[in-house]
Amino acid sequence: MSGVRWVRDIRVYCPVAPTTLSALIAGNPGAVERDATAAPLLAILRTPPLGDFGRYREVVELALGYEGFRPGEGAVPALGAVGEASWSPTVILTAMYDAAADVDALADRLLVAHPWNVPVIAVSEPYRVLVRG
Repeated sequence: MSGVRWVRDIRVYCPVAPTTLSALIAGNPGAVERDATAAPLLAILRTPPLGDFGRYREVVELALGYEGFRPGEGAVPALGAVGEASWSPTVILTAMYDAAADVDALADRLLVAHPWNVPVIAVSEPYRVLVRG
């Protein structure tokens, strides 16, 4: 093992338009750049120090899926209705960053930009990433 770097990651579960998910499944990852919800969140995840990998910048991982939920009383759902099970086309956007970096202001920006009443944004504990010398 040449070396390690201590990082954290921030993961944002982001609803996307069904047409965006279809384009992504068809092999067009650039569709996320044009999605009205994902594009602003992606721009924040590309803000340093997020996604900094030395020679590479703005590194963001993209995963596809669906998010299931049932809005409860008092919820103000952007999709679905209170009491009804719903599924949302979703992407998971993940950016790693140096474990010592302060990203609180960027995390706050993600919360403001996210359309969900209760956004799912996860910040990891520090972990090691293997690096070449």
